[in-house]
Amino acid sequence: MSQVFYLSVSKFAVIIYLTLLFPPPTLSLRSAINVWPKPRLISWPKPLATFISPNFTINFPHHQHLTSSVNRYLLLVQTEHHQPLVTPSVNISTSSSPLETLIITIIDLTAPLQHGVNETYALSISEVGATANLTAATVWGAMRGLETFSQLVWGDPSVVPVGVYVWDSPLFPHRGVMLDTSRNYYGVDDILRTIEAMSANKLNVFHWHITDSHSFPLMVPSEPELAAKGSYGPDMIYSPSDVAKIVQFGLEHGVRVLPEIDSPGHTGSWAEAYPELVSCANMFWWPAGSQWADRVASEPGTGHLNPLNPKTYQVLKNIIRDVAILFPEKFYHGGADEIIPGCWKADPTIQSFLSNGGTLSQLLETFVNSTLPYIISLNRTTVYWEDVLLDENIKVDSSFLPREHTILQTWNNGANNTKKIVEAGYRAIVSSSEFYYLDCGHGSFLGNDSQYDQQTTGGDSGNGGSWCGPFKTWQTIYNYDITYGLSEDEAKLVLGGEVALWSEQADPTVLDTRIWPRASAMAETLWSGNRDRRGKKRYAEATDRLNEWRYRMVSRGIKAEPIQPLWCVRNPGMCNTVNSF
Repeated sequence: MSQVFYLSVSKFAVIIYLTLLFPPPTLSLRSAINVWPKPRLISWPKPLATFISPNFTINFPHHQHLTSSVNRYLLLVQTEHHQPLVTPSVNISTSSSPLETLIITIIDLTAPLQHGVNETYALSISEVGATANLTAATVWGAMRGLETFSQLVWGDPSVVPVGVYVWDSPLFPHRGVMLDTSRNYYGVDDILRTIEAMSANKLNVFHWHITDSHSFPLMVPSEPELAAKGSYGPDMIYSPSDVAKIVQFGLEHGVRVLPEIDSPGHTGSWAEAYPELVSCANMFWWPAGSQWADRVASEPGTGHLNPLNPKTYQVLKNIIRDVAILFPEKFYHGGADEIIPGCWKADPTIQSFLSNGGTLSQLLETFVNSTLPYIISLNRTTVYWEDVLLDENIKVDSSFLPREHTILQTWNNGANNTKKIVEAGYRAIVSSSEFYYLDCGHGSFLGNDSQYDQQTTGGDSGNGGSWCGPFKTWQTIYNYDITYGLSEDEAKLVLGGEVALWSEQADPTVLDTRIWPRASAMAETLWSGNRDRRGKKRYAEATDRLNEWRYRMVSRGIKAEPIQPLWCVRNPGMCNTVNSF
């Protein structure tokens, strides 16, 4: 039976509190054990371990979300019996008793799961006694510490290192995965499995790109026709109870669920319920004989909301209000990417507006000015894709985007666009397609793409045949520094990053392999960095650790793709190169 432990004012409390605030800087890693992402600090001076008692328990303070987390990890510790690919070189301590109890102490039990919450924890497993201690700043930090503890346990019967000390805290507060559920539908269980894997990798934001031009799968209570007519079918709709289940599951795993309702672009699916609101709906995306600049969409699936129709805002505000009710998350993603001139120009009312001296950027400013204040009134911070400020053709003046209420997510031009965003004084979330787009390199989805009809090498088809090819390897992701080229003050505006899986060519059959373990690579760089204590990139030693972690994820039910033959793991160093390419 779990017992309740509150932090009392004592010498122990003071020591732990100071440890959380001022971690010891000099302890070093001497470990054959594997934790992913690598902790900021781990000390294991002697390679000793002890058995986990058959009666092992976890004692913790009462908290509704921590209770389910503790129960989950207790079962994992008791039943996983992970067998590492390379057996740790340890001795079973003859002086240590089997570990009976993990005691969790939490400094602030009331801190909500929100951006910037303190995820710091300290874990200590002594050589003497039968008790381990996990002290965390918040419930959410305790969940991170429980994951670390679970990864320290291995074998059958289960053993755990002793004389080990871990201090850990993330470098970046925003560490996420974006999943597009409009182009192809994912069942609730697929989303839950993804959130569970995220938690195991200490990722904390599930960015849910719910709607797009291709389908509108979210049942919005005040606008039910959008899903009824705009989804792929009644069995491919997320009901309010589905959303509640996903949000609750996220809370139990320390993962925020950030909803995105993309607009005014990417809204073709809305036309099934409201054809009068959507410009260029159901048009062919790139008319024959026209230039690329004259396209009406950047890929098949057309439609932009018409900012000149007052009903646009009536419907959209209903959606925003309901989404704010369904999702407790304080960030609301409004999209605002890829506004294509040809789409708006195809609309007669917009043609008249333009002929009277109006501009397309003024249209977008009208849209933002008619929606952003309403989002703010619901106590939400708005996230937009970078285009709203940086697009070459259609963008708004920064005066329409108050910095205290606006975050910009970058996806083009790598570090250059991140630099532009923070130079303008905005907070940034980094999803650079050159590094963090997981769908790249799998070809084009056009049905008659002539670039593949080649008998000689060359052309984009050799680069994966996609606009953002080649495939982004885990090494590419791991080595990306999201604050590259920024000053110290500019880097403070970078909240973190997200890998993104757009679903033109992804669905539940490939979900796990597209995301994992490449998202694990980002997870470590945003948690503890990609460099060792000397400042050198550590991708070489990360390879063996990621192999082990990928193998363990698979054993936990996540179908992560392999990164090397098993032979490489069994023969350490033999798959490395000692030469530069």
